[in-house]
Amino acid sequence: MNGKDVLIIGGNGFIGSALGRHLADRGFKVTSFDIARPPFPDGRIEYVMGDFFDDNVLAAAIKGRDLIYHALSTVNPGNSNEKYMMGYSRDFLQTVRLFDMLKAEDAKLIFLSSGGTVYGNQDVQPIRETATARPINHYGNVKLCIENTLRVFDIQTKAKMIIARISNPYGPGQDHKKGVGFIDAVIRNTLEGEPVEVWGDGQIVRDYIHIDDVCEMLADLSEYEGEETIFNLSSAEGTSQNRIIEIVKSIDPSVQCVYKPARSVDVQKIILDNSRFMSFRPRTLTDLETGIKSVYDYHRG
Repeated sequence: MNGKDVLIIGGNGFIGSALGRHLADRGFKVTSFDIARPPFPDGRIEYVMGDFFDDNVLAAAIKGRDLIYHALSTVNPGNSNEKYMMGYSRDFLQTVRLFDMLKAEDAKLIFLSSGGTVYGNQDVQPIRETATARPINHYGNVKLCIENTLRVFDIQTKAKMIIARISNPYGPGQDHKKGVGFIDAVIRNTLEGEPVEVWGDGQIVRDYIHIDDVCEMLADLSEYEGEETIFNLSSAEGTSQNRIIEIVKSIDPSVQCVYKPARSVDVQKIILDNSRFMSFRPRTLTDLETGIKSVYDYHRG
C-alpha cells in the first residue's frame, strides 16, 4: 500500500492525527477529513474540511481512495449512557451510509472500534477476538452495531473491510478532558497541581498501549490480505489505575488523587489477546513505564 491514496475520517482526533503522521512516514499519500483544520498541520498531509454527516460531502471525500480509516466518534465511554441517541442516530446511521457508498468504490476500509468497551465483562482474560461481545455502555454497543453491519457489507463490497479493536491507547496528543485517557489525566493534573479523579478503588485494570504502537499496527493492517476480519490491537498486559499512579509518582512525587464512587459504565478488567495480530506482523511494543516517562517529559517540555 506504500504510496497509495489514504483517507482518515476523523483525522484531527488523537488517533487520527497520529496515524496520519505515521502513514506519511511510510510514504502514503494521506488526506485528513474532519470538520476543521488542525491547529498544527503536517505539511505532508492534505486537509479536507467537511461534515461527516453530510452525504454529498462524505461521498466526495471517499471518491477514488485506495484505503479509508474510519476513526470518528461523537460520543465517548463516559458520556454515552446520557448521549446514547447521538451515537445511534448519528454515528451508527451515518457509518451505515458510508458502507453503502463504498459498494461503488474499490477501497479497503479499516474501522477503529473499541476493544476497551465492546467486550464488556469477561471471565477469560486476555480476551480473544472470538469471545462473545457483551458491552455494558452505549459507546461499546454503538461500536458493536457498526461492526455487525460492516460484516454484512463486507460480503457486498469489492474490497476487504477490517475491524481494529484498540485497547486503551495513550500518548502525546491525547486529551482526558474529552472523556478518555487515564494516563493523560494523571500526568497533566499532576503537572498542573490538580488532583486526579479515580472512579472506584483504583483496581480497574486496563490494557494500555502507546499511540505509536497503535498507529504502526494500523498501518500494518493496510497490507493484510487474509481471511480474518477482527484484530485486537493491544499490549496483552493488564495494569491497574493504582499502578499507573505509582509509576507517575515515581517520576513526580507530587501526584494527588481523589477517589470517588465507581461508575456503572466502567468494566472492571479488560486485557486483550493480541496473538492474532502478532502472528500476522510480530513487533516489539513500548514498555509501559518507558512510555509513561516519555509522555511526562513531553508535557513537561
